[in-house]
Amino acid sequence: MPVFQPMKVRVPRDLHAVTTIADDVENTAARAGLSSADTKAIWAALKGLYRSGAYPGVAFSLRRHGEIVFNRSIGHASGNGPADPLDAPKRLLTPETPICLFSASKAVTAVLIHKLAEDGGIRLEERVSHYLPEFGQAGKQDTTISDVLAHRGGFPMMKIRAADKKVELMEDWDRVIRLICESPPTATRQQAYHAMTGGFILGEIIKRVTGAPITDYLDEKLRKPLKFKHFTYGIAKPHWPDVALNYEAGAPVRFPLSTVAERALFVPFPEVVRASNTPSFKQAVIPAGNIYATADETSRFFQMLLDGGVADGQRILKAETVARLRKPVGRIGIDRMLMIPLQYSEGMMLGARPAGLYGPDTPEAYGHLGFMNVLGWADPSRHISAALLTTGKAILGTHLIALSRLLTVINRRCA
Repeated sequence: MPVFQPMKVRVPRDLHAVTTIADDVENTAARAGLSSADTKAIWAALKGLYRSGAYPGVAFSLRRHGEIVFNRSIGHASGNGPADPLDAPKRLLTPETPICLFSASKAVTAVLIHKLAEDGGIRLEERVSHYLPEFGQAGKQDTTISDVLAHRGGFPMMKIRAADKKVELMEDWDRVIRLICESPPTATRQQAYHAMTGGFILGEIIKRVTGAPITDYLDEKLRKPLKFKHFTYGIAKPHWPDVALNYEAGAPVRFPLSTVAERALFVPFPEVVRASNTPSFKQAVIPAGNIYATADETSRFFQMLLDGGVADGQRILKAETVARLRKPVGRIGIDRMLMIPLQYSEGMMLGARPAGLYGPDTPEAYGHLGFMNVLGWADPSRHISAALLTTGKAILGTHLIALSRLLTVINRRCA
């Protein structure tokens, strides 16, 4: 049997030189209801995650009772990837570095759809074809917006030629919409993760109903009211030099995981990582997968949801909208695309008991996973909102043990 050496970054013994703590931002642990021992334990677990070697850079933001407990980063934004030469120029990752959220972007797109429904533009129970008539072909005429949000829309994949299986296809909005509309359903109303397809259809609904691109709707309803610098689909060219690069890391992705990943993403895993660093990806609009944000912005977004739709005294969403957003749809079950047990709401991946995406004993938690290594979530039972943004794209490896330990420590210390 061949032995595959995991791809790891070079981790310095002393992490002080590669650690950045946001100035004058973190409040005392006591104000968040945590002891010094609590924060030391969480910080030690975060450093343990970085020392796993799977991540060139890790950014972490944690709020409890609305107080910022952590807004820190460890590692590099570029120059210390697993395959980078020793003498490669290195750029430090900081709490201000924008990082691609990948599929955690779905949580943001879902909030925009719920906001559109709140404002009376759409009904979530209505058929998609009511707003996009061409979507109703090939047997998808009864699919509702709610079905799409909960990954029960029946079109986790779209019918494309082998020659078209390229990441660049995701950058051609009109063509993707046409291909999705022409594709027959494959798993009607069965839970099957819509890795890319659902986001485009939700974005097109926003475009048709408002008469403007989803980027404008994001700016108007979330980014500007929350006073975010980034938090955009794609990222403006002046900010390209600031973006953290993504790196393939961990154990090589082999069959059968490689097949599962390619089914969800349309292209091989390494190709997605490579393409995510290209100019065309940074300027594309991919509702299911390319919001750029800082960890702090992501944590603040989930804090707004945790606070019932209010941020800095300003109402962003109605409380009943947030309540619906986090309400489970169906029971936990094996997702037919990802082949793991999951439970969704209309837009969020939900936590679980005895353990789930957000660690042990998290039945009230909700948020989203991005490319297996990015997490944004809120947990009402612990009064926390958090974001863990990483730049190493690793599916298998010892980092999973370190990640599990970090989530366990957070949940126990914030109990």
